[in-house]
Amino acid sequence: MRAMILDAPGGRLRAGEVPVPKPGPEQVLLRVRACGVCRTDLHIVDGELPEHRSPLIPGHQIVGIVEAAGERVDRFAAGDRVGVPWLGWTDDACRYCESGRENLCDNARFTGYDLDGGYAEYAVADHRFCFPIPEGYPDLQAAPLLCAGLIGYRSLRMAGDAERLGLYGFGAAAHIIAQVAVHQGREVFAFTSPGDTEAQRFAKELGAAWAGGSDGPPPEELDAAIIFAPVGALVPAALRAVAKGGVVVCAGIHMSDIPAFPYGILWGERVVRSVANLTRRDGEEFLALAPEVPVRTEVVTFPLERANEALVTLRRGEVRGAAVVVPDQAVS
Repeated sequence: MRAMILDAPGGRLRAGEVPVPKPGPEQVLLRVRACGVCRTDLHIVDGELPEHRSPLIPGHQIVGIVEAAGERVDRFAAGDRVGVPWLGWTDDACRYCESGRENLCDNARFTGYDLDGGYAEYAVADHRFCFPIPEGYPDLQAAPLLCAGLIGYRSLRMAGDAERLGLYGFGAAAHIIAQVAVHQGREVFAFTSPGDTEAQRFAKELGAAWAGGSDGPPPEELDAAIIFAPVGALVPAALRAVAKGGVVVCAGIHMSDIPAFPYGILWGERVVRSVANLTRRDGEEFLALAPEVPVRTEVVTFPLERANEALVTLRRGEVRGAAVVVPDQAVS
């Protein structure tokens, strides 16, 4: 099969051919229809995360059709359309798993990081960590739901019942979660790179009450803020923007160093917290909610062999909505 391969962090993906993987007893073999491009892929390719496996096929927002299933698979059959998220396996035995916090499992394996992912024509995945794709979502529009949507949803939950919600970095996750927040009756305040009027216009199209540069304050105090951009300097900026008792949620797996800040902007029972990975419960809840909103994803597609270009475009902040890699250009 064709695949885009990362031989070592810090390099480019290489187009190559590798054997089609064979599913294990609890795995399904998927013919990949689409794979979303995530900022975490950038962190892996750029070597900003610890190296887990080389060589590696990245990609963890996979939409695929089941081609074959292992003997212990009882959830899916050939022809089913399923989605594969970042969390690809847990031990189900550690104290985190046993307390409903499988996203913190010390032995977890992640798609496109520990396990080969979806920048390929085929992929295998543990059936227990796959989700049925809601009807009504074409393959391309479904792919971003599987990480941008899921991590965004978990971050939104961590923001509590905030009525005035700030979103820092208006990319794939924010353009999905803004729709969910508006649907829930919240006011959304979108923060973009200074001067990025196109992203600000996009945010307002999706229901944001205000959109402006991240270098300035919002017009009102926020109840909570979610930081999707991997920029540590946004943490003190968000703390200054939230009211007493407010929450600042750091949604990324990697962030540049947070600069020192005065205790006064944290005081008043403000909270800073991170979001790590996702749980299967997050996936089930969000994929049931998405059609109710309904969430609409805007995507830019790239053929499989142009995955490097997709990553560069994402790095430059030039993607409106989400980027998606497509092995078969005939896909819907």
